[in-house]
Amino acid sequence: MSRFLIAGEFRDSESGQTTEVRNPATGEVVDTVPKGTISDARRAIDAAAEALKKWSETAPAKRGAILLAACRLILEQEKELATLLTKEQGKPIRESIMEIRRFVHTLDHYGGMAKSLRTAAVVLDSGRHGLVLRKPLGVCGAIVPWNFPVSLMGNKLGPALLAGNTVVVKPAGTTPLTDIRCCELIDKAIQAAGGPKGVINVVTGPGSVVGEELLVNPTVRKIGFTGATDTGRRVMQSAAKDFKHVTLELGGSDPMIVCEDADLDRAVSAASLGRFFNCGQACLAVKRLYLVDKIADGFIEKLVEKVKKLKIGNGLNRESIMGPLHTADQRKEVEEQVQDAVTRGAKVLYGAERPHGGEYDKGFYLMPTLVTDVAPESRMLEEEVFGPALPIVRVKDLEEGVKQANNSIFGLGSSVWTRDVNKAMFAAEHIEAGYTWINSAQIIYDELPFGGVKQSGIGKEHGSEAIDYYTETKSVVIATESRSEIVGGE
Repeated sequence: MSRFLIAGEFRDSESGQTTEVRNPATGEVVDTVPKGTISDARRAIDAAAEALKKWSETAPAKRGAILLAACRLILEQEKELATLLTKEQGKPIRESIMEIRRFVHTLDHYGGMAKSLRTAAVVLDSGRHGLVLRKPLGVCGAIVPWNFPVSLMGNKLGPALLAGNTVVVKPAGTTPLTDIRCCELIDKAIQAAGGPKGVINVVTGPGSVVGEELLVNPTVRKIGFTGATDTGRRVMQSAAKDFKHVTLELGGSDPMIVCEDADLDRAVSAASLGRFFNCGQACLAVKRLYLVDKIADGFIEKLVEKVKKLKIGNGLNRESIMGPLHTADQRKEVEEQVQDAVTRGAKVLYGAERPHGGEYDKGFYLMPTLVTDVAPESRMLEEEVFGPALPIVRVKDLEEGVKQANNSIFGLGSSVWTRDVNKAMFAAEHIEAGYTWINSAQIIYDELPFGGVKQSGIGKEHGSEAIDYYTETKSVVIATESRSEIVGGE
């Protein structure tokens, strides 16, 4: 059985209760984890608070070196960690390997920033200088989702730890195992370097219990959350009571617009990868496809042929390109969204069925699905489709595509395919999204800030900007000579 990580030690829940973690491909129990209580969460928060003073006073360069050492430990266990991730989440093993490496890349990125962290200084007037210091916020809560449990945890841990904060991680209830193991390795690197116990802690259990305690406990000064928009709204409301800082990366319904002058073969590959990677269970997946009329027929023909070649199966089978959905409820919701579109006149070009026989009957599989002639009021266009189903809409030109793309409560990612630089810049400036790719698959870069607009979130992850969201500024005035005047101010 996996256990909590609190103050550098593995512990059981105070209640003695446990929760099973099951493989979405087979239904088999992978492991069990403790079912955390409020008291368990408080123990972790107290441990993080106890470790804060020593960790925050550790030189940034040393904190960065510890993150780099953790990267080496994690890479040594890459195969073990990727296999565990596939078993608990369902994604193909090659995608799990990519996720572990992505996690390491993020920690490496922030570890490498350590020696370049600077304060600001300014001459205020004769005899006075000003400093702007950046101080850690304190104890931070990291609430992590199930679709990319490791890499999205890294988005929070990298900047939080480098900035001198301590962290309590609350993994998703269905995917806690790899998170626990990765945090164990980070903690190992911290203690090997003489760091305090409790810098990083993990408590598993219901969000309504463990997650809620992170939100209401006044010792926690920051919440980093990735998940559904409705849940994010509740996180923001709860955090407001104590004026906690929040970074919320929420839902998306990312549009992809393909113009008449696009490289169709590359765009088709990007649409397939962007929609069906991780069985479509990605915040930044292509979720709405807008095709300019002139190329729509040819594009659709190529896309259908490509999607037909996607091999579905258990993620541990290296031939599998797409695994199962994560839960039965997730599959049911996607099926209902597709059926709603069909009821409103849409046409299924491919998929919309469960594969049958053998291993397929044991897991939550759904064929990759393409749907065209989708009505504007359909759930597939108004909601986030978190699974392997793609609505296709024809538009007259780029301007109409951008208009329809913006007709959404979401604004996370977006992509445009065109060889015309003027069209590319028009799209970049007018699409309402936190991220826009031009002629590129949806790949996130640690060098660039990432965050949504509208109901897709608040705050930034990635980039040097992420450090800003895990620190607070303090102004200092230094008088270098005696002054007697009193100056009025704010």
